[in-house]
Amino acid sequence: MGSHPHDLPMPVTAAGREGLQALLHAPHRSVVALDFDGTLADIVPDPDQARAHPGAVAALSALAPEVKSVAVVTGRPAGVAVRYGGFAGVPGLEHLVVLGHYGAERWDAVSGIVHAPAEHPGVAAVRAELPGFLDAIGAWRGTWIEEKGRALAVHTRRAEDPAAAFAALREPLAGLAARHGLMVEPGRAVLELRPPGMDKGVALSEYLAEVGATSVLYAGDDLGDLAAYSAVEKLRADGMPGLLVCSGSAEVPELAARADLTLSGPGEVVAFLAALAAAIAGDPSS
Repeated sequence: MGSHPHDLPMPVTAAGREGLQALLHAPHRSVVALDFDGTLADIVPDPDQARAHPGAVAALSALAPEVKSVAVVTGRPAGVAVRYGGFAGVPGLEHLVVLGHYGAERWDAVSGIVHAPAEHPGVAAVRAELPGFLDAIGAWRGTWIEEKGRALAVHTRRAEDPAAAFAALREPLAGLAARHGLMVEPGRAVLELRPPGMDKGVALSEYLAEVGATSVLYAGDDLGDLAAYSAVEKLRADGMPGLLVCSGSAEVPELAARADLTLSGPGEVVAFLAALAAAIAGDPSS
């Protein structure tokens, strides 16, 4: 496709422009991969209240039939992301895949089934120990534990000083995690204790290889997305075009600094996905 559609924002890097052109030129060989919280859904104080942006499902169901696949890559359990996203049984989303728990779980729209391995024993041990542990170090006030099934998350967003609470908890929680064979994944006012070995980069790379994609778009908003960014950067170095999109830049400057295209948040991400679907559908060469 020679011309650039006017309603699509232009990536600021040459590599990003090449990634976007590859997607527009050969969409049926491209994978669009997206984080959930902060990218498709607005960040909210209570993660149980998170829902996909009102226009997200419509944008995805317009885009998904035009590309090889749409993959939602999230730290949430796959089934929770499907439920909060409203992705099940939607016409047009037959090619949607949700890679949950950083790829440890997988839900395919075509079957509606979640595939998942057994739980890491360290998660059960930390689940039992964590409330008393937080109490003993005086960190209980304003922090709270989110049960994620294959992981546990300690949130500081409701604390009097969320950043100070986050900083104070980081080292003690790393020690607790290490004792049980887990790792700590930092995020936006949250520290997640989870098994090692899977991250969004591993999940994304394996999925792209599995489906035989020749280009990729990845959009994320948090520190957990850096691994996916690194995976796309490595694939680009090996010759596969890719576009890195950052959803919001204020809280995670590390991500924005490496992005080819920065959008203000889920509203702009959804508008971009809708414009992308329209650009592909309106191009007779794709």
